[in-house]
Amino acid sequence: MDARRRRFRPPEWIVMGLMLCSGASAFGQGAATVRDDKCLQCHGQAHIAALNPAERLTMVGTWLEAEPAPERPEGQTPVLTGKEPAVRPELYVAHAIGGVHGNVRCVECHTDAAELPHKPVLNTSTCAASCHQKEYELYTGGTHFEAVLAGKEIGPTCSDCHGGHEILSVGSRQSPQHRLNSIFLCADCHMHQDVRTPEGYEPDEFINAYLNSAHGKAVAKSGLIAAPTCVDCHGAHGVHPVSDERSRVHRNVIHETCGSCHVGILNIYEESLHGKLFKDGHMEAPVCTDCHTAHQITHPDEAKFKLASDDRCGACHQDRFKHYKETFHGKALELGRSNVAACFDCHGHHDIVPVSDPSSRLYGEQRLETCRQCHPSAGPKFAQYIAHADHTNRKDYPFLFWTFVFMTAIVVGTFSFFGLHTALWIVRSSVLFFRNPKAFRELKAKAKADEESFVRFRPMDRFLHAMVFTSFLLLVSTGMPLKFYYTGWAHTLVGWMGGIEAAAQLHRLGAVITFLYFALHLGSLARAAWRARDRYRDPKSKRFSMVRFINVAFGPDMPLPNWHDVKDFWAHQKWFLGKGPRPEFDKWTYWEKFDYLAVFWGVAMIGVSGLVMWFPEFFTRVLPGWSINVALIIHSDEALLAAGFIFAFHFFNVHFRPEKWPIDSVIFSGRISKTEMLHERKRWYKRLEAENRLDSIKVKDEWGQWKKVIHPIGFLAFGIGLVLLVLILYAMGARLISGHT
Repeated sequence: MDARRRRFRPPEWIVMGLMLCSGASAFGQGAATVRDDKCLQCHGQAHIAALNPAERLTMVGTWLEAEPAPERPEGQTPVLTGKEPAVRPELYVAHAIGGVHGNVRCVECHTDAAELPHKPVLNTSTCAASCHQKEYELYTGGTHFEAVLAGKEIGPTCSDCHGGHEILSVGSRQSPQHRLNSIFLCADCHMHQDVRTPEGYEPDEFINAYLNSAHGKAVAKSGLIAAPTCVDCHGAHGVHPVSDERSRVHRNVIHETCGSCHVGILNIYEESLHGKLFKDGHMEAPVCTDCHTAHQITHPDEAKFKLASDDRCGACHQDRFKHYKETFHGKALELGRSNVAACFDCHGHHDIVPVSDPSSRLYGEQRLETCRQCHPSAGPKFAQYIAHADHTNRKDYPFLFWTFVFMTAIVVGTFSFFGLHTALWIVRSSVLFFRNPKAFRELKAKAKADEESFVRFRPMDRFLHAMVFTSFLLLVSTGMPLKFYYTGWAHTLVGWMGGIEAAAQLHRLGAVITFLYFALHLGSLARAAWRARDRYRDPKSKRFSMVRFINVAFGPDMPLPNWHDVKDFWAHQKWFLGKGPRPEFDKWTYWEKFDYLAVFWGVAMIGVSGLVMWFPEFFTRVLPGWSINVALIIHSDEALLAAGFIFAFHFFNVHFRPEKWPIDSVIFSGRISKTEMLHERKRWYKRLEAENRLDSIKVKDEWGQWKKVIHPIGFLAFGIGLVLLVLILYAMGARLISGHT
């Protein structure tokens, strides 16, 4: 042996180990007869994993002291390349091979380790040599093998999934391939992808989606091994992208893959409209993943499944979905209320058939039974409700169309009229201010400082007004999010209230308060009329006189319109344009009378339509089912009219015009100063003076103390109203820009 070979002579234990585990060239034995314990005499010692490259090289590059010594093949001398890893932990085998390979010797897999010297890198692609040929063919045709060929670090090989030496049976609960463990094995790679998948998923998006899905929770949290894991859908060895027709999750076969577990549902689906269309070659027909998604599969009983279902149906049925969204069902569902009818509640799930099919849930008398799933006391007329109502379709839905036209005309007409009225008033007041700002301010200051005041509103009137603005703000705050369900602020506002169910209960509370104050007001009117009954009697006959009753009812002390209001209106417009003096109004102005009568109109329109929607089963015992659709149009548009009018025009007329800014406290105090009375209601002052009634309404009380409490409440109400007005205008503008009606 030359000096060079002696210089690299390994320690004695290595030489002995290599002799023991060498193949036929060292011992004259075949590879199949080499026992594992010979290999483990070297590879079973822990520090073999920590040898540096030079030490490892002496092992693989040293010829044994055999007699006679074999010839070194030409060019066999191994050299270091500089790319060798510092250590090779995988060289250490802790124990004898167990598991399914318990009877397989090392050299049956590591065939080129049966003789020495070992090559620096051994060939480990031996799983398919004679045992797993079928699996190997599937693997090499799949996307995992493509990743390996592309040099990707996370490209999995056999040992990455099944393990190295201690390969356990897939049925063993300790195996990484067991159904309880395999999802985490797959996730360990896919969670660390640094690029999107071919289908456009973020690296960990679909893993997290699966783990939080009904399937993933069943396996990972409940331990139900019957639930599908990754390999059930994607395959074990022949894994392909979704777009590959060989994939088990390709659109052409996904229903069969899902149906391997959901056999009964597959049978139903194949007989449905969707299934038959797909079978006939209509590839756009929905398959399982279109409705349930691929990884984010939610249990059908969960609320979020229903909340997402309509959007999925709407992806194909956009025309029907658009009109469904405008119904109460669609709006409430969009805002998170899951106990209203979604598409599948009426049309079915996997058993969807045309409405004309006798087996349809909406065919004939079966339609009523479908409605009774949610409305158990519904009668036959209830089933006439239009689930996809289109109020712009004059031909098919004339009642809805003309109701919409009528309500739109009222809304547009009222806003246009009072918009112009307010604009003229702003201009006129601004002109007066800029002409003589000193006199303008002095008049306001004098009106506030004047201690001589008169009663304008009774305690009952003030109490009822408090109920009015409280209930109104409550109704608008809880009702407008439903009308403008498509805005972000609607969802935020509903969330602040505790959800759409809580908002609905608050809305009904506001309705109860509204009916209560309306009843109290009518009662107070009846009481006042009874106390003044002598004024309706003829002085001579002492009998009731309708003429005298009408004269009192439409007289200057009552907020009902009369001929004087027409003249006041015309005089006021002339004053706006600088063509006449300011009118001398009486106790009630024409715009205040409009406000007053608007409450009667609003309570009737909003109240009745709201009751129809609140108790639809009761009212449709007499009315047709489509009256619910009509009620929604009336309720929605009249509410918009009321909110817009109060927050824009009423607030300006009463509080925000320059003469009154920032607040007119008369409705809270019930008192009006003499200065203000002479300036704005001089005709009333003169009439009371002529009738010697001024002293009877003259007061002096503790309002100065109370206004410290009442004013903040008033400002809070104004603030809420103005915020709601801005949100409403924003929502309407966004809708007009988007082109929706």
